[in-house]
Amino acid sequence: MAHDFVPGLELAERFYWEAVAPVLPQVAHSAALIGGGSEVLGFDTERSTDHNWGPRLQLFLSGPDLERHGDAITGLLAEQLPRTFLGYPTNLQPIAADGTRQMRMTSGEVHHGVVVAELGDWLRGQLGFDPRAGVTAFDWLATPTQVFAEVTGGAVYHDELGLELVRERLAWYPDDLWRYLLACQWQRISQEEAFTGRCGEVGDELGSAVVAGRLVRDLMRLCLLAQRCYPPYSKWLGSAFAQLPVSKDLTPVLTAALAATNWRDRERHLATAYETVAAMHNDLGLTDTIDPSTRPYHERPFQVLHAERFAHALRESISDDAVRGLPLVGNVDQFLDNTDVLCHHERRRAAARALHMGCGSAGG
Repeated sequence: MAHDFVPGLELAERFYWEAVAPVLPQVAHSAALIGGGSEVLGFDTERSTDHNWGPRLQLFLSGPDLERHGDAITGLLAEQLPRTFLGYPTNLQPIAADGTRQMRMTSGEVHHGVVVAELGDWLRGQLGFDPRAGVTAFDWLATPTQVFAEVTGGAVYHDELGLELVRERLAWYPDDLWRYLLACQWQRISQEEAFTGRCGEVGDELGSAVVAGRLVRDLMRLCLLAQRCYPPYSKWLGSAFAQLPVSKDLTPVLTAALAATNWRDRERHLATAYETVAAMHNDLGLTDTIDPSTRPYHERPFQVLHAERFAHALRESISDDAVRGLPLVGNVDQFLDNTDVLCHHERRRAAARALHMGCGSAGG
């Protein structure tokens, strides 16, 4: 059936109020669309509807209410939800081995996209911890920014269980940890900023371009962190970056750096980007003003910012001794780059624990 595209958050809101809420029994609950999905971050388009798409949301209950009413509510929705809503089928195939779930039109009960869950269990499944019990420095460092974006993004349509309070608690890092993560991001840039020129000098333009791509990604993530926005994973990093005010100036420069065919042009565009981001850092007022101009890399003819200057200044601005004493490796996004670890909370917390022993309560 042809129909106009309805963004997922709007679709979920209308689905809850017009189809789900009217058939629910009187039980305290929270209803939301949070967690995974492009629509949660507001980046869904008509293309998103080709798989794993339809009216869906989470329905959170307390533990006792889930035990008493969970199965009955799931069954009630399966019996009474309409088979289509705003032109979209509400009947979903079970999740297949490849992780997709396709919409279907069949007779019988609706295999709906309403997840009925206990709030704490759902939070622990997403985050690896329940924020209602507090958020430690370790929790902040062991959780990818994509996951925080998923839990604090989306929308809450009805809240009797305090879900909005959870989201407020996770809205952004404590100040010292924010400074620490910014320091770690500058540190990453400092470690490779001279390599664009060094690769090019020996005739390795491909290697130079690869390094430039890594630096562009790190600069984009740094800008998002500086503007208190959780950087999403790679598919939506550019979309999120485009929403920042600084992107108007930086996007043409970063694009030129990636498009350059020789290392000198690549380095020149990156130098412009470094100075723009350095000026943005100074505008934040987190440290004393730092000279934002680029300069030669020691005695070598490569133009760099010496970004470690920003990392060190930010580290010294941290008031909590425990946070200031952490190694400059950052959170899991900054020292890991493996999807199968970052998307598995036990694995990523184990990796973070190996690097950040003893930071369980600092900055919580």
